[in-house]
Amino acid sequence: MKSSFPNLSIEVTDLSRTFGPVQALDQLSLRFDSGLMHGIIGPEGAGKTTLMRSLLGLLAPSAGKVAYLSDGQPIAFDAIRPHVAYMPQQQSLYPDLSIGEHLDFFADLYGISGRDYHEKRDSLLHMARLSEFTDRPAGKLSGGMYKKLGLMCALLRSPQIMLLDEPTNGVDPISRREFWELLYRLLDQNILILVSTAYMDEAERCGLVHLISKGKLVSSGRPKDLLEAAQVSHFDELFMSKEGLGAHG
Repeated sequence: MKSSFPNLSIEVTDLSRTFGPVQALDQLSLRFDSGLMHGIIGPEGAGKTTLMRSLLGLLAPSAGKVAYLSDGQPIAFDAIRPHVAYMPQQQSLYPDLSIGEHLDFFADLYGISGRDYHEKRDSLLHMARLSEFTDRPAGKLSGGMYKKLGLMCALLRSPQIMLLDEPTNGVDPISRREFWELLYRLLDQNILILVSTAYMDEAERCGLVHLISKGKLVSSGRPKDLLEAAQVSHFDELFMSKEGLGAHG
């Protein structure tokens, strides 16, 4: 069984990334700690996906750095990689494979077998309320069920860090709420969870939010504290109150 790392955190220092003339990230400095739901909140084109890919080492920074820490001590990303789960904005599930076949496939991919796999499988299906749909192909799932399947496949490896890039994009409000309920159930496992979203109402579901626009950090903090400081009721209003920012649904 893979060893785990206690008290994981990610430190981002003066992170910048350019694509030709486009400044996708502009000197971002952030810290993400375990046991919290971190929200990366911003409109389309804010730099959320670029940040996620930079945290995973899929994009090299133009400047600045990303550091992974355990109990405050730096660790190499190669060491932590097996403990990181990533849900990209556009998932690549196989339309002809059923829910059950997807779980079997990813279990083989992660080297999970026997009793350990069956216990995880049953637990995840129950948690996602998909136990009755194991024979349904992914291509015939609703948007919400499709997202849940992607999350279950990621959770099979029992990650300590989860990076979810706009996981509720295009999902109906009820399924969005169910997806967040699944995430809340993971927090007691001391997992470090990062969720990016352009839905302003989802900011209030997070423990800490990090608002970004045009690659820059607008503000970070607990949702209630940020709203009270700006003397507004909703994050749409907060974004509108910032110079150069507009509302985004």
